[in-house]
Amino acid sequence: MIDTIKRKVTAGEGLTREEALWCLTEGDLLAAGKLADSIRRRKHPERLVSFVVDRNVNYTNVCESKCKFCAFYRNLTDDDAYLLPNSAIIKKIEELVEQGGTQLLMQGGLHPGLDIGYFERLFREIKSRFPNLQNHSLSPAEITHVAGLSGLTIPQAISRLKEAGLDSIPGGGAEILVDSVRAEISPKKIGWKGWAAVMSEAARQGLSTTATMMFGSKEKPEDIVEHLFRVRELQAAGGSFTAFIPWTYQPGNTELGGGTASGVEYLKVLALSRIVLDNVQNIQASWVTQGAKMAQVALFFGANDLGGTMLEENVVAAAGCCFRMSRDEMISLIRGAGFTPVRRTTLYKELERY
Repeated sequence: MIDTIKRKVTAGEGLTREEALWCLTEGDLLAAGKLADSIRRRKHPERLVSFVVDRNVNYTNVCESKCKFCAFYRNLTDDDAYLLPNSAIIKKIEELVEQGGTQLLMQGGLHPGLDIGYFERLFREIKSRFPNLQNHSLSPAEITHVAGLSGLTIPQAISRLKEAGLDSIPGGGAEILVDSVRAEISPKKIGWKGWAAVMSEAARQGLSTTATMMFGSKEKPEDIVEHLFRVRELQAAGGSFTAFIPWTYQPGNTELGGGTASGVEYLKVLALSRIVLDNVQNIQASWVTQGAKMAQVALFFGANDLGGTMLEENVVAAAGCCFRMSRDEMISLIRGAGFTPVRRTTLYKELERY
C-alpha cells in the first residue's frame, strides 16, 4: 500500500479513502511525514513559513448550541454571561491595529438576541473606522443562526453581511464533518451539510474561507478520513478554502471531558491532511493547542503556516490551554526551525520577510 501511496503522491494524484485510512491507521508516522513534507516543498518551494498578526474578539459567550466539548459558552441568565458593547470591540480593534494587525476574527456564540441588524451596524462601523483591516469573522453556525433569527436564506444573509463589511469567513464549527459524531458532541449545532452550504455559498459570492477540523474527542479514524475528503470535494466543487487547520480537542472544563489526541496522533493527522488535501494550498499548524515546540515539528510534517499571533483568544483558553505568542516570538520560532518567517495577509499575500 505504501508504494502505491508514494507513487500517487509523486505523480500528484489524489488518494482514495481506503488509502488514506490505511495511512492513518497502519502507515508509519515518519513515512507519512516525509510524504507530506515532499508535498509541502512542491507547493512552497522557498523555505518560507507564514503567519498573520490578528486578534480573536469573542463578542459574546452566550450560546444556545451548548456544545459538549466547549468550556467557553454560557447561558443567557448566567452571572458571567456577557455581550461586549461596541465601544469595547472598537477599543480591542484599535489595539490590534496599533500593533500592526491586519486580521480581525470575530466569533462568539449563538446569541438569541442578535439578528442581522446587529452585525450590519457593527461591521459597518468597523469598516468605516478600519477600512484596511480584514474582517474574517463568524462561523457557518453563527451565520446560519443569524439567518434564522432574521427570516433570511443563507444567500441573503451572506450577501447582507458582505455588503456591511464581512470580508471572509473562517472555518470554525466544523469539528468533524460527520453527523453521527456531531450528534454526540454538538447535537444542537448545524449538521455537516449546513456547514458546507454556508461555505459553498460564501465561495459563490466571492468570499474566501478556511476549513478546520477538531479531532481527538469521539470520532473514529474513518470519520477523520471522511472529513478530509468532504473538504477536498467541497473545494473541487468551487470552494474558496485558502487553508486547512486541524487542531486537537481540549477536554479541560468541558461537559464532554475525557482525553484527547496525542502529539504523535496530531502529527499523523496533520501529515494526512497535507497528503489528502491536494487542492488546498496551505496547511496550518495549531500552536494554540500544541505549543511552540510541536509547531516547529509540524513544519516538517506538511504545515507551511502558523496562523495568527492572536493578540487575544478566549475559547480554547477556557479549556485551560493558554499558549501565547508575540510577533517576535513567532519570528524566532520559525527561524529556529530553519525557515524564513513571512508576515502575510488573511489571503496569503506576502507583506514582509524577516
